[in-house]
Amino acid sequence: MRQHALAHNDLSPLNRHPMSRISLVVCLLGLLFAPQRLLARDYQAVSPDGQLQLDFKLEDGMPTYSLTRNGATLVNTSRLGVTLADAPALDGNFRVVASRCTCYDDTWTQPWGERKKVRNNYCQLWLKLRQQDNLAREMIVVFRVFNDGIGFRYEWPQQRNLKNLVISDELTEFNLAEDSAAWWIPAYEPERYEYLYDETKVSEMGTAHTPVTFVREDGVCLSVHEAALVNFASMTLEQTDGAKLKANLVPWADGTKVKAATPFHSPWRTIQVGANPGELVTSYMILNLNEPNKLEDTSWIKPGKFAGVWWEMHLNKSTWGSGPQHGANTENVKRYIDFAAENGFAGVLAEGWNEGWDGDWTANGDKFSFTKPYADFELNELARYAKEKGVALVGHNETAGSIINYEDQLADAFKLYESLGINTLKTGYVKLEKLIKRVDQKDGETMEYHHGQHMVRHYQKVVDEAAKRHIMLDVHEPIKPTGLQRTYPNLMTGEGARGQEYNAWSADGGNPPDHTTILPFTRLLAGPMDFTPGIFDLEYPEFRPTNRVNSTLAKELALYVVIYSPLQMVPDLPENYAAHSDAFEFVRDVPCDWDETRVLHGKIGDYVTIVRKERDGQDWYLGSITDEEPRTLEARLTFLKPNQKYLATIYRDADDADWKTEPSKYVIEQREVDAQTVMPLNLAAGGGQAIRFSPISPAEEIKTARKPAER
Repeated sequence: MRQHALAHNDLSPLNRHPMSRISLVVCLLGLLFAPQRLLARDYQAVSPDGQLQLDFKLEDGMPTYSLTRNGATLVNTSRLGVTLADAPALDGNFRVVASRCTCYDDTWTQPWGERKKVRNNYCQLWLKLRQQDNLAREMIVVFRVFNDGIGFRYEWPQQRNLKNLVISDELTEFNLAEDSAAWWIPAYEPERYEYLYDETKVSEMGTAHTPVTFVREDGVCLSVHEAALVNFASMTLEQTDGAKLKANLVPWADGTKVKAATPFHSPWRTIQVGANPGELVTSYMILNLNEPNKLEDTSWIKPGKFAGVWWEMHLNKSTWGSGPQHGANTENVKRYIDFAAENGFAGVLAEGWNEGWDGDWTANGDKFSFTKPYADFELNELARYAKEKGVALVGHNETAGSIINYEDQLADAFKLYESLGINTLKTGYVKLEKLIKRVDQKDGETMEYHHGQHMVRHYQKVVDEAAKRHIMLDVHEPIKPTGLQRTYPNLMTGEGARGQEYNAWSADGGNPPDHTTILPFTRLLAGPMDFTPGIFDLEYPEFRPTNRVNSTLAKELALYVVIYSPLQMVPDLPENYAAHSDAFEFVRDVPCDWDETRVLHGKIGDYVTIVRKERDGQDWYLGSITDEEPRTLEARLTFLKPNQKYLATIYRDADDADWKTEPSKYVIEQREVDAQTVMPLNLAAGGGQAIRFSPISPAEEIKTARKPAER
């Protein structure tokens, strides 16, 4: 409630931040000197640092906006509004009947995240529009202008002539000022979000899922996405004319987009802005546009690492279904529990534990039971054994898109998991796009998209039910993240992109080396991702002779830092880690929760270096990765505490390492460094480097550097 009060009424935080006062003055002048103040056709809001300027205009009654940065246009005049299925459109014939400009500045603490303390600082332009006809319907448009971008949304107050809202189209445009380079994945395709990224000009894009990232010729980077997606259709971007993009909402089976009753509001439409790609990574605007935490108690929400029966099924070593090769059997799961306990991991996942996997489970999701284990999986005994070892079972609910079956069992399943101490759940929705069955009295049986309003409601229902039972979620085949983890911090992580499993079985050769150099600047701008890094046995001719992991072992270590997730899987087989026990030490050590994050290098599709400081600790961790090209980068260690010596434990590619020919060769060495040090990062083709920086006292001695591991 404090945020709401400050945003609309209380300007006292401006006393602490002079630039915010300047921004407010600019905003108020825009209101004061606009012609016919309440009929004003030109309004402005400026970011607290003065660099971004948002302009709102009514052009013959049609609402529009544009965006500039330091005088350079980023977004040309772009249309706003919606059309309705059963009423005249809310797209024109408007006048402004009320407006106000306010600023807000506060800092809040994340229960977990890439940064512990997040500053929420913006200037807001609030505009009430009324149509000039007999219906006199009203629509509110709210803009928030941050230093790192803008967010805006529509609000529809309860009113006599707009009691119900059936949106047939959203007219929102993103009319980019330049035909920039764009990184995007296609929407409305069978495999949901799981595609390799295309790099094209904006004018060459197809309809795309957000976030979509753009790099202008002047180096300025933009990312278009949405925040706080609740009870609304997911927004995709449709290229309409040159560099002009338009909101394209994922429809219901009947073609309409959103069904609601007023009062109602849309998610925030967002444009993040950075001087370089790294500034997009360290933008927290998406989180700031979400409501504060709604869970009273978050003490049970704990980031951590987990092992599990997973990779061996993808390799075809074992099966999800029952039979002689069934992976989730009591003996095998106990082996993984022992492995997790020995290495300090919080949980063990066992996919295929429950009845329903036999036969073509992707076509028979209604046969899944979420409470009945297979006969060779002793659920109660395994829960007991895990607790005895200080480990928790990680639950797994694959639905195969059978939402009716899943929702019928939700309450009973979650009650059972809570009673067994299962506090983390991985969910799955493996089904081709637009094959989600829905049945109701009005429409009968229909097939819906994964990403329309129906499924947005379902995903939220699972989050709510899980919170009641103190269960953390790892959602695969999800709705894309939109910052809701701020409001519901049990929504920990998810998939929503091509993950590691594609390296095990995909016919196109798996994820190429540049894939993980694109993800931090695209999918990961939306939120955490369970990519499952850390495969050590990079080639597996015994099981999948035509597939492999397209990276080096050192890169697999670096991915634990580069790809953020508060729940990180340790996915490979225990014996493969035992074969590289020295490198495995980094996996054991690296945290999943951070105080601070910085990007030292970043070029989308080529390379990235990220450093993170452990939550409530003194150690820093570095991850640096490259595409198929070998590189040498320089890391300036200015993030380290001044006048403090650190021991850098370096896990790097060997001099002759190469993702194709020598992927498993690495070197582990140590050296003393401080904030003045400039470290070379030697990255092999398809390779990477991981470093742990630990403070040392003057009395401590540097250990002898370890020799290269010849594997």
